[in-house]
Amino acid sequence: MSEEIKLEKIHDYLWEIPKKGGMRVPGRVYATEKMLKDIQKDKALEQVVNVAYLPGIQKYSIAMPDIHWGYGFPIGGVAAMDVEEGVISPGGVGYDINCGVRLMRTSLTEEEVRPKLRELVTELFSRVPSGVGSSGKIKLSKSDYKELIKKGAKWAIERGWGDAEDLERIEDHGTFPGGESDAISNKAFERGSDQLGTLGSGNHFLEVDVVDEIYNTRVADDFGLFKDQVCVLIHCGSRGFGHQICTDYIDKMLSYMRREGINLPDKQLACAHIKSKEGRDYLSAFAAAVNYAWTNRQIIMAFSREAFYKVFNIGPRELGGHLVYDVSHNIAKFEDHKVNGKTKKVCVHRKGATRAFPKGHPLIPEIYRNVGQPVLIPGDMGRASFVLVGTEAALEETFGTSCHGAGRMLSRNEAVRRGRDRDLFAELERKGIILMARGKRTVLEEMPEAYKQVEDVCDVVHNAGIAKKVARLRPIGVIKG
Repeated sequence: MSEEIKLEKIHDYLWEIPKKGGMRVPGRVYATEKMLKDIQKDKALEQVVNVAYLPGIQKYSIAMPDIHWGYGFPIGGVAAMDVEEGVISPGGVGYDINCGVRLMRTSLTEEEVRPKLRELVTELFSRVPSGVGSSGKIKLSKSDYKELIKKGAKWAIERGWGDAEDLERIEDHGTFPGGESDAISNKAFERGSDQLGTLGSGNHFLEVDVVDEIYNTRVADDFGLFKDQVCVLIHCGSRGFGHQICTDYIDKMLSYMRREGINLPDKQLACAHIKSKEGRDYLSAFAAAVNYAWTNRQIIMAFSREAFYKVFNIGPRELGGHLVYDVSHNIAKFEDHKVNGKTKKVCVHRKGATRAFPKGHPLIPEIYRNVGQPVLIPGDMGRASFVLVGTEAALEETFGTSCHGAGRMLSRNEAVRRGRDRDLFAELERKGIILMARGKRTVLEEMPEAYKQVEDVCDVVHNAGIAKKVARLRPIGVIKG
């Protein structure tokens, strides 16, 4: 059980699990001592240990302060693999490939938006389909798919959903190389054929937020953020398309492991060597799902802009609806990092974790290269979200990675049980938050108490130095599936 796992304190915000048994590297957990007590209630620390068994893992199996139990890897898990001898693991990316967060700023203030807030949320709810299995108005043909899975967000912009400048503010400019249709099942294509421009369900959301605190004025200015500003935060991924790709390749990799004699403590860590046919095929299908997710968020942002235009009877210039950044937090990236004093190429798995590169890094879009990469940390629908900036310490300690959210504390079933007799719609409205959702159950599953305090999570990464706080966002309008 996880409470039996030995933890050695490095400093107030970092703990190490020493190597034992078949672990190839130690484990490292970013958390306070108080947070560890909650982390130890599920099997997340066991998963940190299990990930350390993976062939080719470098330096550490890492966990962020929002860590909780997931499939194979813990959610909030980070691991970098040697590209020659290491493996790729779908469980280290997650079922919702390239689930991520995008932040759009506006020129509007809360005072200007508040009188029409309900109308705005209603219009957003009408334009952005949400809920389990939700489908949108965009129907993809096979030729559409072939273009989309190669181009990513650029595909959407070419069709009028956004501006070319948006691409400057997305990781990898919104295009992940290598997406190939031959590596993808017909079932995956079918599941994603009508889900572009939709939120889905679970913890995915669209929020209207207000900047209510600035911690670093210089960086906030570079990001285009100011006090009382209205922003839109979008959290979603590759929908059924990515989910099916993950499902398909877990089965293929289990067969690969049996054939190659790879033995791991948990079959959910199904993997294949990066250089193997199975590894290469997964990466091709994975790249397609990454591009699908970026396209999805790009289209949802375009729908959001249109909602503002209609409700406030304004145009693009008056709205000032510019993308701040789009971060991925279920992803695997090939990057150069220092390992044992030497720079080498590794495949960094970030499962519920966000890239956090410092200023000057060549993989940061040029527009932010003199300040550092924006790091977006959403909270829950009744509390705050945060904007941070990447640091040099993250590059040295965590392969340039930070946390990705508040981190779940209650299971969905437990949250529903505790919230059964509550009216969360009314509770949030008393706090000045308009909530719209397809079903009551999703709202109960995602109630604020189901999550850790996002302030505590962000304080850990801030105080540990792997990302620094820039601004806090307060929700005033929320759409859930």
